[in-house]
Amino acid sequence: MDQHLKIVDHPLVQHKLTLMRDAATSTAVFRQLLREISQLLAYEVTRNLPMSTRQIETPLMTMDAPVIGGKKLALVSILRAGNGLLDGILELVPSARVGFVGLYRDEETLRPVQYYFKVPQGLGDRLTIAVDPMLATGNSSVAAIDLLKQAGAKDIRFLCLLAAPEGVARMKEAHPDVPIVTAALDSHLNEKGYIVPGLGDAGDRMFGTK
Repeated sequence: MDQHLKIVDHPLVQHKLTLMRDAATSTAVFRQLLREISQLLAYEVTRNLPMSTRQIETPLMTMDAPVIGGKKLALVSILRAGNGLLDGILELVPSARVGFVGLYRDEETLRPVQYYFKVPQGLGDRLTIAVDPMLATGNSSVAAIDLLKQAGAKDIRFLCLLAAPEGVARMKEAHPDVPIVTAALDSHLNEKGYIVPGLGDAGDRMFGTK
């Protein structure tokens, strides 16, 4: 398998993703499923965190036990839909530092326009995980990673719910050093830049804005 792209094919991930794709799924249920699936995907994207040990006392003895080492990791949400993934991951890693990249897609050019950027300090010493449910054209994702690298991030991973081949190719071309973790690689993009078969607009479905 392409090391640049990791598809999480766990049965629970695939089952929850099917429910999320279903147009009949309500906003409330969609939001809950996104929180649940984000934790399952986080398990994969954090697989190779650095480890160290510390001495603890169990009820029976003293031992050197494994703990996550290094600086607290940074989670960066690509607004606004990224917040749906962010919430679930923070439940697993509550000590993570959090940043936000605000980008919207110009409907005429499909190019990203930046309106907000606020990230933790010391990104160069942290694993940085950028989250956005949809990797469609890849333009917004590439722009977000550009900004993170400019802010000093060196070890970056990208987590999404769905990816299109066009977006994966665009990311690989621009940022071959940033692995992608996703639940599914879909067929293609339609003329409006939406992933097919996809699940519609993740932000609209999550926040009930359409």
